[in-house]
Amino acid sequence: MGVTLRYFDGCPHWRTVDARLGEALVNTGHADVLVARERVETPEEAERLGFVGSPTVLVDGIDPFAREGSPVGLACRLYMTPEGLAGSPTVDQLMEVLR
Repeated sequence: MGVTLRYFDGCPHWRTVDARLGEALVNTGHADVLVARERVETPEEAERLGFVGSPTVLVDGIDPFAREGSPVGLACRLYMTPEGLAGSPTVDQLMEVLR
């Protein structure tokens, strides 16, 4: 399994996702999986990658939280969680997509 965390420096939520991904990987028996971190630095790079905001988690190259019509660009991304909108998916949500 390949896991990538895409982010840009202006968004503080990527560090939360990074920590939660580590916990989710351990809890799903994938502690040996290394998370590749990819910093997106320019609007042009965001466009080329189809980057819909920071943080974006890719599992085997697929965004399991993708929503059709999401705008591309350097912006902080919001996730729907059981507690409402948040800057990061919950550990449980990450575990679900890693199973």
